[in-house]
Amino acid sequence: MFDSPSIVVGLDIGTSKICATVGELNDSGGLNIIGLGQAKSRGVRKGEIVDLALTKDDIRDAVVEAEQMADVEIRSVYLGVTGAHVTCFNNRGFHSIASHDREITEEDVQDVLKNARAINLPAENRTVHVIRQHFAVDGQEHISNPVGMHGARVEVDVHVVHGHFNRLQNPIAAVRALQLDVDEVVFTGLASSLALLTSEQKELGSIVIDIGSGTTEYVVYAKGIIKHTGVLAVGGDHISNDLAFGLKLPLGRAEQLKIDHGSALVEESAKGQVITISNDLGLPEKTINIEHLRRIMSARIEEIFQLIAAELDAAGVLDQVREGVFICGGGARIPQIQRAASMVFGMHAYIGKTNLMSGLKSALDQPEFAGAIGLARFGSFELKKRSEDRRPLLGIRSTLSQLLRPLTRG
Repeated sequence: MFDSPSIVVGLDIGTSKICATVGELNDSGGLNIIGLGQAKSRGVRKGEIVDLALTKDDIRDAVVEAEQMADVEIRSVYLGVTGAHVTCFNNRGFHSIASHDREITEEDVQDVLKNARAINLPAENRTVHVIRQHFAVDGQEHISNPVGMHGARVEVDVHVVHGHFNRLQNPIAAVRALQLDVDEVVFTGLASSLALLTSEQKELGSIVIDIGSGTTEYVVYAKGIIKHTGVLAVGGDHISNDLAFGLKLPLGRAEQLKIDHGSALVEESAKGQVITISNDLGLPEKTINIEHLRRIMSARIEEIFQLIAAELDAAGVLDQVREGVFICGGGARIPQIQRAASMVFGMHAYIGKTNLMSGLKSALDQPEFAGAIGLARFGSFELKKRSEDRRPLLGIRSTLSQLLRPLTRG
């Protein structure tokens, strides 16, 4: 059948796989995942496209599979973006109340938000999201909605996610070349957090870490709002590269050993364990020490977590997290990854579960699909927003129009 107004599609263009998820809004406004398509990603490195032709073919394969499973025709997608060029910062906007009675109106709120979005970015960069955090009125902080209150000055804090314009354009171009529209561009780390976290977990303070093949995205919530986001251009492929170098093996063989015998920690049981692998070329067999293999893996995984922890500590948000760390992406499948994260961050760590939606259990139970499912959930928020009013839902504004305009220098 043709797509209906209740259908949303998330498209995650990853380093190792491209995934399309089809969601349908039910009568109660919840999201039901009805289709999933995936294809091996051949033209992406570190989360960014390096071969447009190959990526287009792989996107087509994933979309066709999702269409067949969901029995819909996909015409547009919510597109995930990532890469080392994607960065964030917090900004504050100010607005003086001009009315005689000093009552704050919706127009005043829009004005202060406009001022907060007046950001000086590098000429080659564009904003992807401007995420509302909270308001302040005459020095009174942590106000969720100031409309109707009285004051002389209203302020708003926002979280800004931005990236290099041309590098953001590449995935858009790949999608549009297939005669598909892009509904919104969404930071993949944000999408993953929308798939995993409940309102209570956001309120208590949570870290979501999405460990993909080429990148690791992370998002921090506290007191119900996003406090920090970021990307490391390091992921599962780098662990495989470390193993290939340290064990003197071909990359493909190192990847398989990581899957079959890897762990994020070196345990006592691994000491003295060895495995013998054959050589496809008829050369002598090679003996691999399991303890050595896991020591290589644990060093890289610990480094990833330490880099994130150090940045969050420097940003002053680490001590606001009370609920714990939620890990998703393909890296979440590494044994003992929760314990490794818990040791670095000093708090509980969990494998993230996409329990906020219903539908295909085969998709919802897999941590590597969190980003794609979250993109569909972002789309469901947009659909509900359009049906209710034109205000940004949850204070999240994606600036797709800026990404679709030609890059100009003002």
